[in-house]
Amino acid sequence: MFAPAAFAVDAPAGDAGVSAAASSGLAKLGGALGAGLAVVGGALGIGRIGGSAVESMARQPEASGTINTAMIITAAMIEGATLFAVVVGLLATL
Repeated sequence: MFAPAAFAVDAPAGDAGVSAAASSGLAKLGGALGAGLAVVGGALGIGRIGGSAVESMARQPEASGTINTAMIITAAMIEGATLFAVVVGLLATL
């Protein structure tokens, strides 16, 4: 009901300014959404790795050292890829 008034902005003199401003705003929105989705995907991946590792350690306690090492290395790789995706997404907003 009040959405058109909430998103009202002063229009520049030419139509080119409006499309450039809208394009810039959509690029920033896309970059921010991409960064957010990367964080959510990374968090879900690390959560699944942790859950599976704990389940494996409960089933086979003698292999817990090897499982723990593999889990930490894999989680670090996922976190590195997530950090890279966040940086790329946030650079898209500039």
